[in-house]
Amino acid sequence: MPYSWTTADPTAPTRELHLWPHQSLPPTGFAGFILATFAMILIPLLALLGSVLLWGLLPFLMLAVGGIWFALARSRRNARILEILTLTRERAHLVRHNPNGATQEWTCNRYWATAQMHRKEGPVPHYVTLRGGGREVEIGAFLSEEERIALYQELQRDLRPLPR
Repeated sequence: MPYSWTTADPTAPTRELHLWPHQSLPPTGFAGFILATFAMILIPLLALLGSVLLWGLLPFLMLAVGGIWFALARSRRNARILEILTLTRERAHLVRHNPNGATQEWTCNRYWATAQMHRKEGPVPHYVTLRGGGREVEIGAFLSEEERIALYQELQRDLRPLPR
């Protein structure tokens, strides 16, 4: 799953939950895909070697490879999101690092922090939010539906105030 707790013990005094979007294409796969696309586009051009038609088609084929590279690179850049939920005995603190470098923060007394699941009302099915401190913030909206359901169950269990 694209999230993990730093400590497995839910009764630990301080715990951190790190969430990130799933990256199905690692950097080596990205380079391999661009190279394979480039090679496959060049195969039909072998028949045109030595003709003027090659130079007429080549810019458009290179534009297609460049477009694929741009689209995949943009998708990877937009998926650079990291959410960190820190739970201490007294506080629940959520920090979201956005792809553009901006940071969003939410802090609440752990006693009042609750996880909410909006099964149909949210922008995605089983939309999970944290409520407390007079605000409601989303968490893990980029996760798959099954992952959001599992995250909600874990948050329900772990947001309970710890015994003193």
